Amino acid sequence: MDKRTCDSQDVEVRKGPWTMEEDLILINYIANHGEGVWNSLARSAGLKRTGKSCRLRWLNYLRPNVRRGNITPEEQLLIMELHAKWGNRWSKIAKHLPGRTDNEIKNFWRTRIQKHIKQAENMNRISSNISEHNNIQQASTSQTSTSLADSIETYSGNNNNNNNNKNNMGTTFHHQGNFPNENIWSMEDLWSMQLLNDANN
Repeated sequence: MDKRTCDSQDVEVRKGPWTMEEDLILINYIANHGEGVWNSLARSAGLKRTGKSCRLRWLNYLRPNVRRGNITPEEQLLIMELHAKWGNRWSKIAKHLPGRTDNEIKNFWRTRIQKHIKQAENMNRISSNISEHNNIQQASTSQTSTSLADSIETYSGNNNNNNNNKNNMGTTFHHQGNFPNENIWSMEDLWSMQLLNDANN
């Protein structure tokens, strides 16, 4: 317990961006002694950094064979293919892209490829919703047209029946007027009779 306390008090771990001086110390130490256990390397090199910080700094930025520049289309296709096979195993994917770091590949995937995939999925979802809406609208329009056609047909049928009834009534009235013993009264005669009745009353 006391030993851990002393160690934690003696070692002041530095955080934040690396300085050029720290980079040179790490490069020179690895050039002379090679890579090793990173916690031991940090102490031996005199860097007040954690072993993890030294490892990431070396692998992602300082080692000579780190490849700089944008990810090429060929590398992008390879990343997509390997990610489909292995998922987020960035270190394993990086081994198939010489000079590229797992951190760089991970950042590229999340900021570029994954973003485009989500955008494509959203566009497909929107397109599907629009297509579904159009189909519903077309079905509703078709149903409305059918109902309208049925209403017109029904109305036309009723109109024809009414016309037939009118024709029949007209025919009946015409036939009644043609009976041989029937008296035919004109409108003038009916009005005259009405006036006479009013005068007598």
